[in-house]
Amino acid sequence: MAQDGVVAHGGPVRALALSANGAVLASAGFDRSVIFWDLAAHRVRAVARWHGGAVHALAALPEGFASAGEDGGIALWPLGGAAQPLRVLEGHGGPVVALAAVPGRLASASWDGTARLWSLETGASRVLEGHQGNVNGVAFRSDGVLATLGFDGTLRLWPEGEPARVIAELGLPLNAVTALPGGVLAVGGADGAVRLVAPDGSQRALSAGERPVLALAPSPDGTLLAAASLGGSVGIWSVADGRLRQTLQGPGMPVWSVAFAADGRTVWTGGADARIRRWDAATGQALGPIGEAEPAVAGDGRGARVFRACAACHALTEDGGNRAGPHLHGLFGRRMGSVPGYPYSERLARGDIVWSRETVADLFTRGPDVVTPGTRMPLQTVGNAEELEALLRFLEQATR
Repeated sequence: MAQDGVVAHGGPVRALALSANGAVLASAGFDRSVIFWDLAAHRVRAVARWHGGAVHALAALPEGFASAGEDGGIALWPLGGAAQPLRVLEGHGGPVVALAAVPGRLASASWDGTARLWSLETGASRVLEGHQGNVNGVAFRSDGVLATLGFDGTLRLWPEGEPARVIAELGLPLNAVTALPGGVLAVGGADGAVRLVAPDGSQRALSAGERPVLALAPSPDGTLLAAASLGGSVGIWSVADGRLRQTLQGPGMPVWSVAFAADGRTVWTGGADARIRRWDAATGQALGPIGEAEPAVAGDGRGARVFRACAACHALTEDGGNRAGPHLHGLFGRRMGSVPGYPYSERLARGDIVWSRETVADLFTRGPDVVTPGTRMPLQTVGNAEELEALLRFLEQATR
């Protein structure tokens, strides 16, 4: 699908959602884009770059999609996408990292420490307070009751007209929640386990691995559960017997998002490599990525290989397409935060560093979080001196 590479994400793919009719796949990422893919025609319907920061969450609505992210706003889109949203829901004071929808209602989870329950008819919201710290996930149970979870390790229920209650205290940060048949909630956390929490609070654990679980998705009939991990793999589990059916092995980079196709036979994944991949759920076979082909790099072979970790976010040329980060053309001798039109973080916008061999080496030795505190750039270091030298040689040649 879209193998010609005309349109693609320019950074990690943070969220996926399939439309209610199964015809459109929406993807969102660190490049501030929401891309709407026509699954029947094998092409992109629209690309929206409306959000002011990374887009972390998507949800399918009866006739469209909702998206949200770093800027705290929730955008409502028509089914085929558009340049501007139909409506914007505002109220959160921090990044929105998860969305869930049922007819007439939308729920959002935010790092402002709250969740909100929105009326899609009026746009009014009910603020849900109780978590200590970031709220990381929301889901509507099969009976319509809203569930939330967060960094405080609690899974909470918010029945309409009743006090909220904690249904599980797991003692570790929780990242993702999704609903299964019978009122069961699947929960993924920092320890790599997936826990199935029944309506009475009893639990059954699936040992998904040792790396944190980042995303969960059930098959349309609820018999299978996909769990994506920081380690780069996706496990597909049989819910009834807790048996691992398949393990989807990608390029070894974190997988941030996962979704089943409407027929339950295809699984879509998105992650840190900026690719959207298709998989056969029954066999685990990779069916090929969609979107832009692997960025072509030339020059120092070893340096080019090291640069692949950067290529998801940074183009080497001024016309390098949709990317999460600024292009690197003319990097050496350029002042930090000076590419016209790029929305830099406050720290990089100060422009008090000039990129040179020495300053780029410092960035990848101590890390962006140390050299430029407050940057949105992901933590990326090169600990091997020979690989760092190869990367510098490559950048000197490729960014001229």
